[in-house]
Amino acid sequence: MGNVLTTVKRFLANKNTVTILGVLLAILVLYIGYNYRVKQATTPVTVPYAKEELSSRTLITSDMIGYMEVSSSVVKSSANLITNAQELINNYVSFGTTIPANSMFYKSQILTSDEMPDSAFADIPDGYTVFSLNVDLHSTYGNSIYPGNYIDLYLKAIDETDKVIFGKFIESIEVLAVKDSQGNHVFETTVESRTPSELLFAVPNDMYELLMKTGYISGSSIEIVPVPRNGSYSANPGEKRVSSDYLRNFVLSKSAVVPQNTTTDNQNNANTNNNDNNQ
Repeated sequence: MGNVLTTVKRFLANKNTVTILGVLLAILVLYIGYNYRVKQATTPVTVPYAKEELSSRTLITSDMIGYMEVSSSVVKSSANLITNAQELINNYVSFGTTIPANSMFYKSQILTSDEMPDSAFADIPDGYTVFSLNVDLHSTYGNSIYPGNYIDLYLKAIDETDKVIFGKFIESIEVLAVKDSQGNHVFETTVESRTPSELLFAVPNDMYELLMKTGYISGSSIEIVPVPRNGSYSANPGEKRVSSDYLRNFVLSKSAVVPQNTTTDNQNNANTNNNDNNQ
């Protein structure tokens, strides 16, 4: 037994032996580590894919979704890739997006019902009304006004002395939607080019009445002009307000004020009094 231990000690004391053992150990570690990494990178992961082409604003249901296996390296290389079908079901394909058949899903392609463009109309505060402003390709600066942008409205008119009136009328208006003449969202698809016909936004009721009056005034060439601003203006919107008392008064001077004290109850009381007098 003692001879065996002595032989082992001498073997290990040999520098060449130690070097060889160290190299072999390093090779073993590298081999094990390499195989672990390869296994991790090639382990299949199940992800959902579109069984058919899904157009913009499509409500995604479970029967539209198939499943495929991809390597985990594909998943790790794209943080935007959706791996859980529950993130898809009962959500919508984003406007301006078409998902091809057999394509995997990405987070940037999917919107919840609350994020869909028309859903903004459902969240309009009490006391607000949706206003539609007629526009064209030129007045939207070559189709450069998008939903979510904050813009200003300028007023252009000719006064009684034939002088031009032009100035900021209302500021900090959020665009809810941009639609073409058929009522389709202009930016919901990249397959076809759509021409803007109306900007939709919500304003307080008194501001809505003011804007509507500008469209009904005849003979004064009044026009509402949308003016886009930069990204900072939209990111930090100010108070929605009428910017010019002069322009407000100009519009009001050309329109009558509707009395607010005429109610059904008053009319009913008047009819009751007339009936009593007749009796």
